[in-house]
Amino acid sequence: MVSKIRPPRRGLNGADVDFHTTWGILETAFREIHTKNASALSFEELYRNAYKIVLKKKGEELYNRVAHFEEQWLGTNVRSGIVKTLSAPLMLTDGAGRTLATTNERREAGEKFLKSLKQAWEDHQVCMGMLTDVLMYMPSIFAKSMGLFRDQILRTPVRQGAPTLLEILTRIILDQIQMDRDGESIDQFLIKSNVYMLEGLYQSSQEVEDAKLYLKPFEREFLRQSAEFYRDEGERLLKESDAGTYCRHAKRRIDEENDRCRSTLSESTTPKIQAVVEDELIRNKMKGLIEMESGVAFMVDNDKLHELSLVFDLEARVDPRKPELTKAMQKIIAEMGTNINNAAIAVSEAAPQAEAATAEEQPEEGKSKGAPAKAINQQTVAALKWVEEILTLKDRFDNICKHSFVSDQTVSTAINRSMADVINAFSRGSEYISLFIDDNMKRGIKDKSEAEVDATLEKSILVLRYLSDKDIFETYYKKHLCKRLLLKKSQSVEVEKQMISRMKIELGNSFTLKLEAMFKDMTLSEELSNGYRNHVAGMNEGANEKRAELSIKVLTSMTWPLEAFRSSSDGGEQEGGGGRTQIIYPASILRVKEGFERFYSQKYSGRKLTWQNNMGDADLKARFPNSRHAVHDVNCSTYAMLILLLFNELPTNATASLEEIEARTNIPLDDLKRNLQSLAVAPKTRFLIKEPMSRDINAGDRFKWNSEYNSKFLRIKVGVVSAGNKVEGDRERKETEKKNNDSRGFAIEAAVVRIMKQRKELAHAQLLTETITQLTHQFRPDVNMIKKRVESLIEREYLERIEEAPVPSYRYLA
Repeated sequence: MVSKIRPPRRGLNGADVDFHTTWGILETAFREIHTKNASALSFEELYRNAYKIVLKKKGEELYNRVAHFEEQWLGTNVRSGIVKTLSAPLMLTDGAGRTLATTNERREAGEKFLKSLKQAWEDHQVCMGMLTDVLMYMPSIFAKSMGLFRDQILRTPVRQGAPTLLEILTRIILDQIQMDRDGESIDQFLIKSNVYMLEGLYQSSQEVEDAKLYLKPFEREFLRQSAEFYRDEGERLLKESDAGTYCRHAKRRIDEENDRCRSTLSESTTPKIQAVVEDELIRNKMKGLIEMESGVAFMVDNDKLHELSLVFDLEARVDPRKPELTKAMQKIIAEMGTNINNAAIAVSEAAPQAEAATAEEQPEEGKSKGAPAKAINQQTVAALKWVEEILTLKDRFDNICKHSFVSDQTVSTAINRSMADVINAFSRGSEYISLFIDDNMKRGIKDKSEAEVDATLEKSILVLRYLSDKDIFETYYKKHLCKRLLLKKSQSVEVEKQMISRMKIELGNSFTLKLEAMFKDMTLSEELSNGYRNHVAGMNEGANEKRAELSIKVLTSMTWPLEAFRSSSDGGEQEGGGGRTQIIYPASILRVKEGFERFYSQKYSGRKLTWQNNMGDADLKARFPNSRHAVHDVNCSTYAMLILLLFNELPTNATASLEEIEARTNIPLDDLKRNLQSLAVAPKTRFLIKEPMSRDINAGDRFKWNSEYNSKFLRIKVGVVSAGNKVEGDRERKETEKKNNDSRGFAIEAAVVRIMKQRKELAHAQLLTETITQLTHQFRPDVNMIKKRVESLIEREYLERIEEAPVPSYRYLA
C-alpha cells in the first residue's frame, strides 16, 4: 500500500542536495514503478527529494529529465511490446489495401493488438498517476506524459515506410465495426477501452476539446467509410429487395448505429453517424425507394398501410416536409382521379354516339326512343358513380393518412390539394355533384337514420368543399332543387333545409340567399293556397256546384331557375309572358285560374302573375268501364290533364289527331308529344289508343279514349318522359356556361368597383390580384375576363387610366 505523504517540515531547503544523486534515486524509483515493483518504495521520501530539487531551482531540469525518461521508456520498452502483437493477418494486404486474411484471423489478431494497446495505456495512466504524486509541484508533467504516449506510441511508424500505430488502430477498429455490421461477434468492451484512450488524447499540447484524437483522425475516417458502406448497401438493396424490406432494414441500421455508439464507440458520434445513415439510406435513396416496383404506388394499391408508415417515418427523419412522399401521393391521386374522370367522360361521349347510331339504324316504326332514353339514364348513373368513386378515393387516402401518416398536416394538405385538382379537372364536376345531392335527396336518404342522413350530407359538403367553380354548382343546384320542390320529389324538406344550412356555413350567406328564398316562396305559396280555399269556401255563388280545387305555387321570377322546366326546342311555354301563345283551358279550369288571379290582385296590387303551365300537375278522377276499380285517382302533368279533359268533350270512340289536339289546347309541340307518349304509349298509363301504334309520336297520328283500360291500382301516376333531373346535353351545357359567364362578368365588375371605390387609385397588377382574391371563394376568375370588364368599366366612365403613372394604373370616377 502507498504510504501517506506528509508535507515537508518548515525550514527544509535544497542547499545540501546533489541534483545528480537525487535524480538517480528518482530515476530508479520511476523504473520500479513502470515495472510494477513500487510496493517497497517510500513515496514520502521520493516526494521530499523531488521537492528539494525544486527548491534548489532545478525544477526545469528535473522536468526535462522526467520527460526524457518517459520518452525513452515508451519508445523502447512499451512500443516494442505493442509492435510484437502486429501479426501477419493485420499487415498483409493486396495492392488495393484489402487484407488477405480471413475474418476470424483478423478478429483474433485485432483483439490481440487492441488488448496490448489497452494494457499499455492503462499501465501508463497508473504509472503517471504515481509519478504525479511524487512530482506534485510539477502538475504539467501529467499532460506532458499523455503527449509523449501519443507521439511515441501512436504517431510513430511501425518501421520506416509503414503506417503508424494510430493508423493501424483506426483500421482495426473500423474492421471490427464492419464485422459487427456483418453480424459477426466482436469484443465491444475492448474497442470501447481503446476509444476512451483516443478521447483522452489530443492533437497537440493545447488540449482543445475539438482536437481530440478520436474526433479528428478516427471519427472522420469512421464516418467516411460508413458513408461509403451505406451508399453501396443502399444501391444494392434497391436492386435486390422490396421497398418494405428496405424500409425495415434502414430503420434497423439506424438503431444499430445508435446502439454501437453507446456500447462500442462514443455517444458524441451518435448524431453524426445517424446523419450519415439517413443521408445514404434515406435522403439520397428516397426517390428510388418510392419509385420501386414495390414502392409507394404498390403499397397504396395493395393497402400496405404498415409499410407506408415505414416510408413516412423514414422520410420524416430527414425532412419534415416529406417532399418525395407527398409528391408520390399526389401523383397517385392524380392518376387514380384521372382514370375516374376519363371513365365518366367516356360514358358522356358514348351516350350521344349511341343516340345518333340508334336514329340511323332503327326503322321508323321501331323502338327509336328506347336507346336514347337508356343512354341518358346511363349518363346520370355515371354522374352518380363519378361522385361515389371520388368520395371512395378520398376515404381511401384519408384512411392512409390517418393510419400510415399519423394524420400529418403536410401530407394531408397535399392530399386535399390533389383531390381538389382531380375534381376541378373534370369539366362536369359541378353538375355531377349537384346530381349526387339531388339523387340522395330524392332516394338516397329514404329509410335512413338521422346519423346516416348526417353522414350523407357531410359527404356532399366534403366533395363540394374542393370545388373551385362554386358559382356553376349553384346554378345546377338551384335547377335541381327547383324540380325537387315543385314536383314534390324531395324525401324531406327538413333535410333540404339542413343541407342549405351546411352550405351557408361552408360557403357563406350570399351563396344560399336565393336557395333560402325558394323555401320562403314555398311557405308563402302554401299560405296563399289555404287563403284562396277559404276565400272560395266563403263565396255564396256556386256553393252547390262542384269546383276544381287549386294548390298554387307563386314563385319569385328572379329566384327560381324556371328554365329547368322548359322544352329544349322552344324554351317551354308560359302564359302572359310577352306575346307567347296562350294555353286554351277548359271552362272549369279557366274559371279557377281567373278566380285566383282576382284574389291575388286584391291581395298584392301591382304584381303580375305569369303562368308556368309546364311545371304544374293535377289530380283527376277517371272512370274506365272495364277496369277493376270503378274510379281511379290519376296524378298527371297539367298538359296531360288538358289532353284528357279534351276527350271528355268528344263523342264516344271519337278520335283526334295530333294536329287537332295541338290546335285545341295550344300545348307546345314537344311537350305535347312527350305527354301523349305517356298517355298512349306507356303500358301502365295507356289511357288513350294511338293509331298507328309506335313509340314515336308523328304528324297525322290519331288518338281516342281507351275504354278497355284496366289496372289493379286505385291510384295511378302518369310520368312524363325526361321530366326528372338528368345530365345536361351539349347544347344545354353551353347555354348554362354562357349564362354563368355573364353572371361572372357582373360579379367581376362589382368586385372591381368595390375595390376602386375604396382605394380610389390602384395599379393594374394590384387590381388584378385583389379582384382574384375577392372572387376566389366563388370561382376561379380568368385574367382576360377581368381585363375585358375593366375596359368595359372605363368605356362606361366608372374608371379612367392614370396617364402620368409610372406603371399602368386606374382612378375611380365617382
